[in-house]
Amino acid sequence: MTQLPDGRYVDDAPYDPKAALQQPERRDLDAPNWVLVWRKFKTHKLGLVSGIFLLLSYLMLPFAGFIAPYTANERNGDHLYAPPQSVNWFHEGEFVGPFVYPIVAEADMETFQWVFVEDTTTPRPLEFFCEAGDYRLAGLIPTDTHLFCAPEGATVFLWGSDRLGRDVFSRILYGAQLSLTVGLIGITVSFTLGIFFGSLAGYFGGRTDWFINRVIEILRSLPELPLWLALSAAVPSNWSPVAVFFIISVILGILDWPGLARAVRAKFLSLREEEYVRAAEMMGAGSGRVIRKHLLPNFMSHLIASATLSIPAMILGETALSFLGLGLRAPAVSWGVMLNDAQNLASIEIYPWTAIPMLPIIVVVLAFNFLGDGLRDSLDPYQQ
Repeated sequence: MTQLPDGRYVDDAPYDPKAALQQPERRDLDAPNWVLVWRKFKTHKLGLVSGIFLLLSYLMLPFAGFIAPYTANERNGDHLYAPPQSVNWFHEGEFVGPFVYPIVAEADMETFQWVFVEDTTTPRPLEFFCEAGDYRLAGLIPTDTHLFCAPEGATVFLWGSDRLGRDVFSRILYGAQLSLTVGLIGITVSFTLGIFFGSLAGYFGGRTDWFINRVIEILRSLPELPLWLALSAAVPSNWSPVAVFFIISVILGILDWPGLARAVRAKFLSLREEEYVRAAEMMGAGSGRVIRKHLLPNFMSHLIASATLSIPAMILGETALSFLGLGLRAPAVSWGVMLNDAQNLASIEIYPWTAIPMLPIIVVVLAFNFLGDGLRDSLDPYQQ
């Protein structure tokens, strides 16, 4: 090492290009973009945890019937509005394994209500990988095997039962299949329309831009909730739950695309003047190729972040419509349909567990928002 007059030290060893490439700073510059995005995303703890939670939630959807101890509409007439039951492991100081106590309904002559009392003298161990109600695994394979079931002579209402004696926990799992999927279908419709019309308006401009902007302004000027209600009320009541689910998803997607189209238009207006776009046009590339290969890839980070923030809006839209009785209807099961049964405030005051379906909605919406924030920050990995 040689010391310079200003106090700095200089290495006397000859320059080695391979050693320079191994320096952390150089490795960061040469790393692929997805590696830089992942490194930045891992530092966003809330976004990372939310992404893992949502991934597990969607992976669970095909197996909801296997995890749930009951089927979606299985009723127990002797246990209407049964309170949540706890799963115990020890009975009178001895380890028994996971078990529940049988509950018996008794009439309270002072309040004129049914009160459920546990029989703590006879623990009933839970049954695992047992046969119970029939369902379709992943919607295709008929089976009756469940992860766990209620033992003989007892029930297992982890989150209580509703007014018809249906297990709230099982219905929440089944409801997730519709409530979480409606956002994916809606965002597919919304992004297809938004990217298509936004690209046309931003790239071609002129009369095309003027016409598409007028359509967007008209759609955005309409009050959202009344328009949702009007379109949902137009769905025939004799349609199957699958058809209603699909049309509700399409309606939510159609009403959501104008905002994305404006964002795409604004970005394309600035990108179409870039030199690489002009070079592609001079080399004979068609407008479709320029949009697909040169403009959209530079806008993909915004689209990904926008998708994660739009999906919870779709979920809330379906929940609101089903809660008001204009979306999905029984026998279909979604979180909004379950909340429709909890509209009576007096009933919620007496049986508060009937409002539990609000919790997964809150958690999922927050998870999508945290994931969107993390992706928005990490998709620009060079930003400090």
